[in-house]
Amino acid sequence: MPQPTIIYNDVDVSLNPNPITRDILQKTGSSAIIQSLADLIQLGHYEKPFHPEVGVNIRQLLFELPDPNIAGLIENEITTAIANFEPRVSLLSCAVEYDDVNLGYNITIEFTIASLPNPISISTFLERVR
Repeated sequence: MPQPTIIYNDVDVSLNPNPITRDILQKTGSSAIIQSLADLIQLGHYEKPFHPEVGVNIRQLLFELPDPNIAGLIENEITTAIANFEPRVSLLSCAVEYDDVNLGYNITIEFTIASLPNPISISTFLERVR
Protein backbone atom coordinates (compact mmCIF):
# COMPACT_ATOMS: atom_id res chain seq x y z
CA MET A 1 0.00 0.00 0.00
CA PRO A 2 1.55 3.34 -1.04
CA GLN A 3 2.17 5.94 1.62
CA PRO A 4 -0.02 9.04 1.50
CA THR A 5 1.64 12.20 0.26
CA ILE A 6 2.27 14.67 3.06
CA ILE A 7 1.61 18.32 2.30
CA TYR A 8 3.46 20.81 4.48
CA ASN A 9 1.87 24.23 5.09
CA ASP A 10 3.26 27.33 6.72
CA VAL A 11 2.52 31.04 6.85
CA ASP A 12 4.51 33.12 4.39
CA VAL A 13 6.88 35.28 6.47
CA SER A 14 6.45 38.20 4.07
CA LEU A 15 2.85 38.47 5.39
CA ASN A 16 1.63 39.65 2.00
CA PRO A 17 -2.15 39.38 1.69
CA ASN A 18 -3.94 37.51 -1.05
CA PRO A 19 -5.22 40.24 -3.42
CA ILE A 20 -8.68 38.67 -3.64
CA THR A 21 -9.41 37.21 -0.19
CA ARG A 22 -7.06 39.51 1.79
CA ASP A 23 -5.91 36.45 3.80
CA ILE A 24 -2.22 35.98 4.49
CA LEU A 25 -0.55 33.85 1.84
CA GLN A 26 0.62 30.33 2.65
CA LYS A 27 3.74 28.43 1.68
CA THR A 28 3.17 24.78 0.86
CA GLY A 29 5.30 21.75 0.12
CA SER A 30 9.01 22.25 -0.35
CA SER A 31 8.64 26.05 -0.21
CA ALA A 32 7.42 25.79 3.39
CA ILE A 33 10.39 23.64 4.38
CA ILE A 34 12.89 25.90 2.60
CA GLN A 35 11.46 28.87 4.47
CA SER A 36 11.68 26.92 7.73
CA LEU A 37 15.35 26.08 7.12
CA ALA A 38 16.17 29.71 6.28
CA ASP A 39 14.45 30.84 9.48
CA LEU A 40 16.26 28.20 11.54
CA ILE A 41 19.68 29.25 10.21
CA GLN A 42 19.04 32.90 11.10
CA LEU A 43 17.51 32.20 14.52
CA GLY A 44 19.81 32.64 17.49
CA HIS A 45 19.60 30.86 20.82
CA TYR A 46 17.04 32.40 23.24
CA GLU A 47 15.17 34.13 20.40
CA LYS A 48 12.31 31.64 20.24
CA PRO A 49 10.00 32.13 23.23
CA PHE A 50 10.04 29.21 25.69
CA HIS A 51 12.56 27.28 23.56
CA PRO A 52 16.06 28.68 24.22
CA GLU A 53 17.66 25.54 22.79
CA VAL A 54 16.34 26.19 19.26
CA GLY A 55 18.69 28.18 17.05
CA VAL A 56 22.29 28.44 15.98
CA ASN A 57 25.36 30.37 17.14
CA ILE A 58 26.15 31.80 13.71
CA ARG A 59 25.69 35.48 14.55
CA GLN A 60 28.55 35.39 17.07
CA LEU A 61 30.76 33.47 14.64
CA LEU A 62 30.31 36.10 11.93
CA PHE A 63 32.23 38.59 14.06
CA GLU A 64 35.29 36.34 14.42
CA LEU A 65 38.28 36.84 12.15
CA PRO A 66 37.79 34.90 8.89
CA ASP A 67 39.42 31.53 9.10
CA PRO A 68 38.76 28.05 7.65
CA ASN A 69 38.05 26.90 11.21
CA ILE A 70 35.23 29.46 11.52
CA ALA A 71 33.68 28.15 8.30
CA GLY A 72 33.85 24.65 9.79
CA LEU A 73 32.20 25.85 13.00
CA ILE A 74 29.38 27.50 11.03
CA GLU A 75 28.91 24.31 9.03
CA ASN A 76 28.77 22.28 12.25
CA GLU A 77 26.20 24.66 13.79
CA ILE A 78 23.95 24.40 10.72
CA THR A 79 24.29 20.62 10.50
CA THR A 80 23.48 20.17 14.18
CA ALA A 81 20.50 22.53 14.06
CA ILE A 82 18.99 20.77 11.04
CA ALA A 83 19.51 17.35 12.59
CA ASN A 84 17.96 18.43 15.91
CA PHE A 85 15.15 20.76 14.89
CA GLU A 86 14.03 19.93 11.35
CA PRO A 87 12.91 16.28 11.27
CA ARG A 88 11.19 16.65 7.89
CA VAL A 89 14.49 16.72 5.99
CA SER A 90 17.49 14.44 5.55
CA LEU A 91 20.64 16.50 5.15
CA LEU A 92 22.86 15.41 2.26
CA SER A 93 25.52 18.10 2.47
CA CYS A 94 26.31 21.49 3.91
CA ALA A 95 29.11 23.63 2.49
CA VAL A 96 30.33 26.91 3.96
CA GLU A 97 32.95 29.03 2.20
CA TYR A 98 34.33 32.43 3.15
CA ASP A 99 33.98 35.12 0.47
CA ASP A 100 36.80 37.61 1.06
CA VAL A 101 35.48 40.05 -1.56
CA ASN A 102 32.02 40.44 0.00
CA LEU A 103 33.21 39.70 3.55
CA GLY A 104 30.75 36.96 4.37
CA TYR A 105 30.03 33.27 4.03
CA ASN A 106 28.42 31.45 1.11
CA ILE A 107 26.32 28.61 2.46
CA THR A 108 24.91 25.79 0.32
CA ILE A 109 22.65 23.16 1.86
CA GLU A 110 21.49 20.08 -0.02
CA PHE A 111 18.76 17.91 1.46
CA THR A 112 15.84 15.65 0.68
CA ILE A 113 12.33 15.92 2.06
CA ALA A 114 10.83 12.74 3.46
CA SER A 115 7.85 12.76 1.08
CA LEU A 116 9.69 13.95 -2.07
CA PRO A 117 12.22 11.89 -4.06
CA ASN A 118 14.38 14.66 -5.57
CA PRO A 119 17.12 16.45 -3.61
CA ILE A 120 16.76 20.19 -3.06
CA SER A 121 19.63 22.66 -2.83
CA ILE A 122 19.44 26.12 -1.28
CA SER A 123 22.12 28.77 -1.13
CA THR A 124 22.39 31.86 1.01
CA PHE A 125 24.95 34.47 1.92
CA LEU A 126 25.54 35.47 5.54
CA GLU A 127 27.41 38.59 6.55
CA ARG A 128 27.71 40.55 9.73
CA VAL A 129 25.63 43.66 10.08
CA ARG A 130 27.66 46.70 10.99
